[in-house]
Amino acid sequence: MNEEEKNIDAELEEDSLHEHFKFEATKGQAPLRVDKFLMNYIENATRNKIQQAATNGNIFVNDIPVKSNYKVKAFDVVRVLLEYPPFENLIIPENIPLDIVYEDDQLLVINKPPGLVVHPGYGNYTGTLVNALAYHFDNLPMNSSERPGLVHRIDKDTSGLMVVAKTESAMTYLAKQFADKTSEREYIAIVWGNIEEDEGTIEGNIDRHVSNRMQMAVYDVDSDKGKPAITHYKVLERLGYVTLVSCKLETGRTHQIRVHMKHIGHTLFNDDRYGGDLILKGTTFTKYKQFVDNCFKVLPRQALHAKTLGFEHPTTKEFMRFDSEIPQDIQDCIEKWRTYSNAKSIEDLED
Repeated sequence: MNEEEKNIDAELEEDSLHEHFKFEATKGQAPLRVDKFLMNYIENATRNKIQQAATNGNIFVNDIPVKSNYKVKAFDVVRVLLEYPPFENLIIPENIPLDIVYEDDQLLVINKPPGLVVHPGYGNYTGTLVNALAYHFDNLPMNSSERPGLVHRIDKDTSGLMVVAKTESAMTYLAKQFADKTSEREYIAIVWGNIEEDEGTIEGNIDRHVSNRMQMAVYDVDSDKGKPAITHYKVLERLGYVTLVSCKLETGRTHQIRVHMKHIGHTLFNDDRYGGDLILKGTTFTKYKQFVDNCFKVLPRQALHAKTLGFEHPTTKEFMRFDSEIPQDIQDCIEKWRTYSNAKSIEDLED
């Protein structure tokens, strides 16, 4: 079989498959085996499964099937194609309760609890917000990623307000506001360390971390890497070794607050993906370690809540602003740190 016949066979095989993943290697990508490359990108994947996919001819680089020892280089386009459609495209309606703050014929605003994944993806094909929306509402409009109703998203372990579009026109109108930075989004967070400035602005492009693909990283605003991101923060309360802050977003990049705050040296409290589940500030005393462990137990997720959401209504053109209560787990954690901080201040005075 000559090279041309091989390429034709590959094209015929590819036509019968469904794309599950697609990644483009960045400019600085050093040669790396494709199985290791995909391990860095696909959450919950095992190397054995990836190698099996390569053996079965399901991994393509620049539209040619490759084996697991293929070395990925800069600008290679790596795709995983399987015989069945992605599970996230097969949305199963599920009777999951929704905390609806507001609803009319164009949209609804929900208060998402922590732990609820927003949309199906690898390892989370059911039990998501999208599955709940499919159960409670018919014919929701699709966004650009073919996800019904979603105008924006927040992370699984972040709680708070989200707007969902119920019509095509509402989807377009609301999505444009998020793109044009005219929507309002304020988050409440507990971060490690005492932030010196009372308020400030963090600017820096956000893109995938070069070595840990499960994390995002901040790059120079003049860099050709990533997309511009701007976060405005304001100190609400200083609690000794942690600080309670308000963060307002101009942009909405993946993990924006989490990665921006880490970038300035103030990782979110108990954010396990970015190292906030370790003791980053404080003493070496055993009692202090026990205290922090108790705070982790009270708040078993990153300390981040989407508190306020504002946007212009698609039909009435009225600017609507919604506010939500800080969840009990974050409140309990704040109270623990407040008590600890006050007690420590009294000790310092007595010393």
